[in-house]
Amino acid sequence: MKFKILAVAFLFAALRSSAQTTDLVHYVNTLQGTNSEFKLTRGNTYPTTALPFGMHTWTPQTGKNGDGWKYQYAKTTIRGFQQAHQCSSWTNDYCVFSLMPVTGNLTVNEDERAAKFSHKNEVAKPNYYRVKLDNGITTEISPSERGAHLRFSYPKAQNSYLVLDGYTGMANIKVNQAERKITGYVHNGRGLTDSLKSYFEIVFDKPFIACGTWRKGGDKVMVTSCDVEGRNVGIYVQFKPGTVVQAKVASSYISPEQATLNLKRELGNDKNIEATKLAAGKVWNKHLNRILVEGGTEEERATFYSCFFRASLFSRQFFEYDANGEPYYYSPYDGKIHKGYMYTDTGFWDTFRAQFPLNVLMYPKMHGQYMQALLAAQQQCGWLPSWSFPGEGGSMIGNHAISLLADAWAKGIRSFDPKEALQAYLHEATNKGPWGPANGRHGWKEYYSMGYVPYPQYREATAKTLEYAYDDFCGYELAKMTGNDYYKDIFARQMFNYKNVYNPATTFMQGRDINGQWSTNFDPIEWGGPFTEGNAWHWQWSVFHDIKGLIKLMGGEKNFVNRLDSVFTAPNTYKVGTYGGPIHEMTEMVMINMGQYAHGNQPIQHMGYLYNYAGEPWKSQYHLRNIMAKLYNSTENGYPGDEDQGQTSSWYVLSALGMYSVCPGTDQYVVGSPIFTKATITLENGKKFVIDAKNNNRDNVYIQSAMLNGKAYTHNYLTYGDINNGGSFNLTMGSKPETSRSVGQGDRPFSVSE
Repeated sequence: MKFKILAVAFLFAALRSSAQTTDLVHYVNTLQGTNSEFKLTRGNTYPTTALPFGMHTWTPQTGKNGDGWKYQYAKTTIRGFQQAHQCSSWTNDYCVFSLMPVTGNLTVNEDERAAKFSHKNEVAKPNYYRVKLDNGITTEISPSERGAHLRFSYPKAQNSYLVLDGYTGMANIKVNQAERKITGYVHNGRGLTDSLKSYFEIVFDKPFIACGTWRKGGDKVMVTSCDVEGRNVGIYVQFKPGTVVQAKVASSYISPEQATLNLKRELGNDKNIEATKLAAGKVWNKHLNRILVEGGTEEERATFYSCFFRASLFSRQFFEYDANGEPYYYSPYDGKIHKGYMYTDTGFWDTFRAQFPLNVLMYPKMHGQYMQALLAAQQQCGWLPSWSFPGEGGSMIGNHAISLLADAWAKGIRSFDPKEALQAYLHEATNKGPWGPANGRHGWKEYYSMGYVPYPQYREATAKTLEYAYDDFCGYELAKMTGNDYYKDIFARQMFNYKNVYNPATTFMQGRDINGQWSTNFDPIEWGGPFTEGNAWHWQWSVFHDIKGLIKLMGGEKNFVNRLDSVFTAPNTYKVGTYGGPIHEMTEMVMINMGQYAHGNQPIQHMGYLYNYAGEPWKSQYHLRNIMAKLYNSTENGYPGDEDQGQTSSWYVLSALGMYSVCPGTDQYVVGSPIFTKATITLENGKKFVIDAKNNNRDNVYIQSAMLNGKAYTHNYLTYGDINNGGSFNLTMGSKPETSRSVGQGDRPFSVSE
């Protein structure tokens, strides 16, 4: 009897352990969104093989060296397997090198060595990529945080070469035949400090029988030397015919010695690629199990976890651990070595909206380190980051580092000095830096003195005015939360400046010149000019912090709701405006066929939630479920436009849970309509927050009633504390709107004018 009891106990423990580590990796398709091109993107992603927030990623390469479209689903050949860091096809990549197995005659030219492949012979998971090329070579990759384990299986009795391509810039590469090693560095990319190098070490488990070097421009092979330095260079090694060879590779931005340490620490104990694959799978399953969803369809779960995977790649670690296990990093800003943490590869114009609000929910400790990194970057280059890859690019518009800082403080992150953050932001808001429009502020003097950025004196002026006003709210809110009246008074003066670009005659946000005159021949479907990658229909809603004030501007809730409705029903047309021709965002808006709604770009992504602010939350529930069902899937066509460093994926992850961060800088997540019958969020503090949606399915999208921790709940938002403290959010779903629920003024989400 005692034996039976013990057996049952062991079985229960095993089942419990299994339940805690459900295999969710199998749902993830890293090819999601890869069917993209210049004219129309379905994500602009690549099949990333990496660990969460890993310093390096690995991918097959179908595009030419230096091409932002490094992997396109429609291409039929692979020319290399590369170390990658790209956060956007439009920003290109840096510190890249690639490995390409070659059989038959030795070919080093990137076009000529390219081998045909079929997607039916491809496996693309976060912890493991595999492809069998048409020439019979199989390549496998499994990741660590700063490296990867690769295996190349050559056809029997055929020549077996491996070509290392130093990519587009400087490289120094050496072969050590006695130790079966290749070492060196690469320096390539745009806007990098001169001293930034990716030092790498590759260790093979099989000996080389020959090696040589080559230079692009003729691609002449030199067999007399096994080391090379210069621009556009590479090496090759040869193995015995038909070899199956494994390679462990790791890189460092700090030194060759650190690359050796990274390899030994992360991959040294892995006897084969199966061990690395298993370890990486455990990391990803632990990560993905932090949000365990139940119900829905298999495809909905695949879409959810594919998006959660993509959201978990950014921001990328840019730090390493020394021999004592202490974090330190090479600074892409001042070119020096510093202690602590640094992150990179993100554009805040995209990611402040959802990607960071998701991270602070799931990984507050890492988020605190990131806030420290923001201020460290400011100390090292004189400016807060706005778009890092890996240094400061200043791309897009706005000064959204303050959004991250204010949002972190509102959600309890206390890892930084708020006075230092406010001082850095004031410098950003009252100066223009040397890099790009978002490094400091275009038109800051006019914005400060006139209350708006004038157009056509400044490009994208109305969009900049709207985003500056939101950022000033974030500065105001951080100052208010920390009792700093000096900065609070400065930013309070400016956070309502959005009102100055609203034209009551047209009832749209509009360009306004330096004399106060509205732009002539206004057409709300015309793109560009005073707007960024959109038109007046899209930018109408960029008043995240004061939707109540926007409602008042637009003549009340009825007019506001009617305009929201009209976004989805207006003719699906555009005028190219100052762009001079169609850009891919225009094409994507037409493709999704939802009126003037353009989910493929960031400015309008929060719009579906705004019915909550005007007493008709059921319309948010309807439209959000429709957007998720129509515009997202787990395939190569998985997104309605650029994925953008985790932002578009994070929108889906949060929305599928039934919430979204309309106004980062506050502690609120506005309620939508969850996809799944149950979602269990395991917080970093060990507590669980369970969202239980009874009767939920594709027809029952409307919330009939809600309870938070057993008590009736009517607010159209949850707070960070509600979630982080653990508990339950119980919803009853139905097929018809419950129009009397959650319509009171007290149920509306935050607006600063209240």
